[in-house]
Amino acid sequence: MSRKQALIGILTPSSNTVLEPVTAAILAGIEGVSAHFSRFPVTEIALSDKADAQFDSGPMLSAARLLADAHVGVISWSGTSASWLGFGRDEALCKEIHEGTGIAACTSVLALNELLACCPERRLGLVTPYTADVQERITANYRRAGYDVVSEAHVGISNNYAFADVSAEAVAELCRNVAKAKPSAIVIMCTNMRGAELASDLEAELGIPVYDSAAAVVWKALAMVGIAPGRVAGWGSMFSSNPAEIS
Repeated sequence: MSRKQALIGILTPSSNTVLEPVTAAILAGIEGVSAHFSRFPVTEIALSDKADAQFDSGPMLSAARLLADAHVGVISWSGTSASWLGFGRDEALCKEIHEGTGIAACTSVLALNELLACCPERRLGLVTPYTADVQERITANYRRAGYDVVSEAHVGISNNYAFADVSAEAVAELCRNVAKAKPSAIVIMCTNMRGAELASDLEAELGIPVYDSAAAVVWKALAMVGIAPGRVAGWGSMFSSNPAEIS
């Protein structure tokens, strides 16, 4: 049996039910590439000490070490906590994972930020399932990074499991509403939200790049294991870009 298969490790919030099937579907057309998942406890998204503690590095590193046992080529955090806790959290996490396992790491938020850096204008549309205060924190972080958040839409949910109950049709309508302000890109910020499957059709309809957070980390992880993201078809314009040319 050949051991040349590219193995992508994915850190997964415990109550997430969307990102695993989406990740597998994105990779399904690429022979020799597979995703492998490790969970740690996450059940609530809120601005509280208890909710923030879910993203302390200890449990995440424990989950990462389990992935390292499978000799994955990259460890990818498929979650968006750094969007409200601060981008530096993911930068530090990637460093800790690399130091703790010897395996390079990436994250959804940092991958999204690479994609956004390629946009000719820094006008951002933001779609999430989160509550208003979490949305405001995300918006503030992007504004500090130099982006003009020209439009946003959020559902107002804090239960992480319930994010998956927001239908694809509802997510598409949120994107359409955000698109009215003509942002240079629309970000669907939540890896338990049904956005990745919509990207290609929405881009054709709206004429605006649509970047889903669960898909973005796959985009980055592929490049980090030496697989051209352009081999992915039907999942939106992000896969026509090569992260190696951006990093």
